[in-house]
Amino acid sequence: MPAAELPPYLVPHSQDVIRVLYEDDLLLIVDKPHLLLSVPGRHPLNKDSLIGRLASRFPGVAAVHRLDLDTSGLLVVPKTREALSILGRHFQERQVKKVYYALVWGTVEHNEGQIDFPLIADWENRPRQKVCTKTGKPSLTQYEVIDRGGETTLLKLIPVTGRSHQLRLHLREIGHPILGCDMYAHEAALYASPRLLLHASALQLCHPTTGSSLSAFSPIPFDIAGWSGQRPG
Repeated sequence: MPAAELPPYLVPHSQDVIRVLYEDDLLLIVDKPHLLLSVPGRHPLNKDSLIGRLASRFPGVAAVHRLDLDTSGLLVVPKTREALSILGRHFQERQVKKVYYALVWGTVEHNEGQIDFPLIADWENRPRQKVCTKTGKPSLTQYEVIDRGGETTLLKLIPVTGRSHQLRLHLREIGHPILGCDMYAHEAALYASPRLLLHASALQLCHPTTGSSLSAFSPIPFDIAGWSGQRPG
């Protein structure tokens, strides 16, 4: 059952291990599993989360950015208030670089391009977002075609801005919804995959105190062989 069909107070919970890819005194870089909340939900049944699990091992961790429940991949997690403040500023100033991979419905015509529909919360249908040219916030996604196969396209995505549901909605708006997306995909694209085929694969940032460059990579965790013939290198 897709997450959107569950009662609004209940979300699924993955029991997969959270991989810690980097650790020092100020921060972690971790690989979040599919179907795990980044932070606790409001309902008592939804307290299980990446931050909650990490807190038992690393007291003081906090969220400086998030991934959706059904998106897997990389997150940087501050361990101190100092790191939270500095990294928060880095995100606001768009100094943190993120790369995603998504398998989308249909054949994307151009090898590369950008999508810039302005987005705003769809208050009548929360937590969904919507395109609004009058009041939407500027939103920009760059894309590159990695492979085309059958009726799908594997894309490399770089979100220049970080709006909620930006990648899902931008791709839907150009006619290529992400497979398995329970919020914005049409029925055929939704049921083409048992999970959302979106993964945060690369992350690059400056260390909050030393200023040195940190980078991490997480390979795509889902098997794309049935849809696309090539994996990103």
